[in-house]
Amino acid sequence: MTETVIPEKPKMGDYKRHLLVCTGPRCTLDGESQALFESLGAKFKAVGLDQGALRVKRSRVSCFATCKAGPIVCVQPDGVWYYNVNDANLDRIIQQHLIGGEPVAELVFHQGPGCREG
Repeated sequence: MTETVIPEKPKMGDYKRHLLVCTGPRCTLDGESQALFESLGAKFKAVGLDQGALRVKRSRVSCFATCKAGPIVCVQPDGVWYYNVNDANLDRIIQQHLIGGEPVAELVFHQGPGCREG
C-alpha cells in the first residue's frame, strides 16, 4: 500500500493588482520585454508597490497571442491591456494606473471583462 503524499499548500502575500508581462520571442525580438520585466522589482520598490495595500504582483508569460507592437503588458484584475510598453511608458503606467488607479488611455489596446464602466 502506497501512502499518498499531499504537498504543502503554497503561500502568497496579498496584492492589489497583478502585472503580466509577455516575454515571448515574438513580442519583441531584442529581449526588450525581458529587460522590462527585470526592471519591475526596482521600479516597484522605489514607489512602494512592492508591499502594502497597493502591492503589485508581477509575472512573466510566454505568449499572449497578440504579437504586435510589444512589449505587451496586462494589468489584472482590471483587464487593461497595454502595448508599446517601453521604459518611459512603463513609468507612466506605474504612476497613473498602478498608483493613481486610472489607465493610460492612449496605450490601451484592449479592455477585458474586469474593466469598470466609465
